[in-house]
Amino acid sequence: MYDLVIVGSGPSGLTAAIYATRAGFKVLVVAGVKWGGQLMLTTLVENYPGFENGVQGQDLMFTMRKQAEKFGAEIVEADFPETDFTTFPEGGPFNFKLGEREIETKSILVATGADAKTIGVEGEKRLSGRGVSYCATCDGAFFRNKNVIVVGGGDSAMEDATFITRFATHVTLIHRREEFKASKIMLDKAKADPKISFLLNSEITEVIGENKVEKVKIKNNKTSEVTEMPIDGVFVAIGHNPNSNVFKGVEVKDGGYVKEFGHSETNIKGIFVSGDVADDHYRQAITAAGYGCQAALDIQRFLENKS
Repeated sequence: MYDLVIVGSGPSGLTAAIYATRAGFKVLVVAGVKWGGQLMLTTLVENYPGFENGVQGQDLMFTMRKQAEKFGAEIVEADFPETDFTTFPEGGPFNFKLGEREIETKSILVATGADAKTIGVEGEKRLSGRGVSYCATCDGAFFRNKNVIVVGGGDSAMEDATFITRFATHVTLIHRREEFKASKIMLDKAKADPKISFLLNSEITEVIGENKVEKVKIKNNKTSEVTEMPIDGVFVAIGHNPNSNVFKGVEVKDGGYVKEFGHSETNIKGIFVSGDVADDHYRQAITAAGYGCQAALDIQRFLENKS
């Protein structure tokens, strides 16, 4: 019997593991086959406190993992099975199979994060972190005096394009349609910025470069003409997919993000949530870590009240 099973091993899950184990609880982290979250796909992280010269994303996650294990967290690199939580008694305990093991726990923390939607074109994955980015606030400063592209047509794309103009020489916003999903106020703000230009009815078909982004191929959706554009960076702002689909019975809001009731509680007593699987606004490593701390403290109170 575990006191807490944490599903997910990004900054939120591992921070929660550190807090919960230090509080004396028996903790299992179901880390996923690909553990560590989005930071495992990130190169230099300059905005995480405590690292004057920045830190590589993978190094940061390995350090967090070692810290959690130091305090006694058990970490298993396996994927959490699809589970219907409406079948359990109110407040738990909860049980599920993890490979050949039967796991039982008094509480669960959902910290599975959210994956950025990709364009899905040749070269995008290979050059991710080498000019292809899914987080303007994380990486915008790396493109000072550069020319970049922002892909998307919603508020996030307008916000990212406007933010990046603080650093970049010019931003080209590419949208596959004529009309935008963005709100009028966000669209008008982007249109008023002299450093932003718009390329409509167009989409990237390939990202090209050896060790970094050098250019892209762009298809005109009206004429089918394909041209090449030299560019230093590509920011993809077409949304995120929260990893919440295996938690049947846990209530979600628009977009699939887990809905909170209170601070980190879900609609099912004994199941809590933290990080980007619930956060559809900030999506930063530091906010996810803080979220994990909050959830761990909430779970501590829940477990103490049960005993």
